Amino acid sequence: MAAWPAVPLLINLGGSLLGFAATLTLIPAFKDHFLAARLCGEDLNKASRRPVPEAQGVISGAVFLIILFCFIPVPFLRCFVEEQCAAFPHDEFVELIGSLLAICCMIFLGFADDVLNLRWRHKLLLPTMASLPLLMVYFTNFGNTTIVVPKPFRVLLGMHLDLGDYREDHIFSLYFMIPFFFTTLGLFYHNWYPSRAFVGDTFCYFAGMTFAVVGILGHFSKTMLLFFIPQVLNFLYSLPQLFHVIPCPRHRLPRLNPSTGKLEMSYSKFKTKSLSALGTNILKAAKLLHVVDVRSGMDEDGEYTECNNMTLINFVIKLIGPTHERNLTLLLLLIQVLGSTIAFSIRYQLVRLFYDV
Repeated sequence: MAAWPAVPLLINLGGSLLGFAATLTLIPAFKDHFLAARLCGEDLNKASRRPVPEAQGVISGAVFLIILFCFIPVPFLRCFVEEQCAAFPHDEFVELIGSLLAICCMIFLGFADDVLNLRWRHKLLLPTMASLPLLMVYFTNFGNTTIVVPKPFRVLLGMHLDLGDYREDHIFSLYFMIPFFFTTLGLFYHNWYPSRAFVGDTFCYFAGMTFAVVGILGHFSKTMLLFFIPQVLNFLYSLPQLFHVIPCPRHRLPRLNPSTGKLEMSYSKFKTKSLSALGTNILKAAKLLHVVDVRSGMDEDGEYTECNNMTLINFVIKLIGPTHERNLTLLLLLIQVLGSTIAFSIRYQLVRLFYDV
């Protein structure tokens, strides 16, 4: 793949730009089809509850797959048009095909989730099944890898642990990330405030598997995880509700105050006596640390308690107060940029404390 890096990348970029234009065009073109199939929902943060088509990630995902299906022979053109190829790189070809199979499976399963509204126990199983092609490719092509030992452990383990062959191939990652960026940009245009399309679970499954493919086969899974700092914090903050230690409603989005037009924190309401001892202690600690807004003695009989839903979005509103949806969106994007900046700092600066770079 590395013989002609410029030519495949330019072809990939050209196809991605066409994919951007296709995504921009196809989403409004298929709007009526999704509405007719009742694949739509209401924007809960708008006063006018007009139907908005859902699962639009299937369109950007389909365009992404078409781009890469057409791109499959491009990295191997030297083996078709030149005599410089001593042997066809079957391992690289298997990487590409296996990665596309894993992403294709995940898009299908995500769309099935949007259509069938699967239960959480099924959602946890589906990504495992879809990741099997990716894991088999990694096992057959790479096996174990050579790792660089951090400085504090080199006295015991030496400079390297030889676990097999190790290869960095960021060009392979670019083959996937360039089309992903441009097709997602087209979807983002229609999903931007005020949203004319909802991405649905399809896009979440699709994006997650795409990042997994480039992170695992590109050998920078730990670096990739650093860019998900806001998502990891949101997961940790949400754990009490995700495990139902504290009651978790179906929708935890902020709620719209029609009189002000601003978004406020949404709350989970439950009987105080129904909360377990663990849940009670968690709420007490969270209230003491001022990370959760807890209201006790609600209703006339005082038997109910309310706490804000534990999501990063609600936490931001807790810090800054009620705000307009557009401003909140921009602030959340800024938090993501800040998280990525911290990730770069850890990867290229803090890493010097542990490795010779």
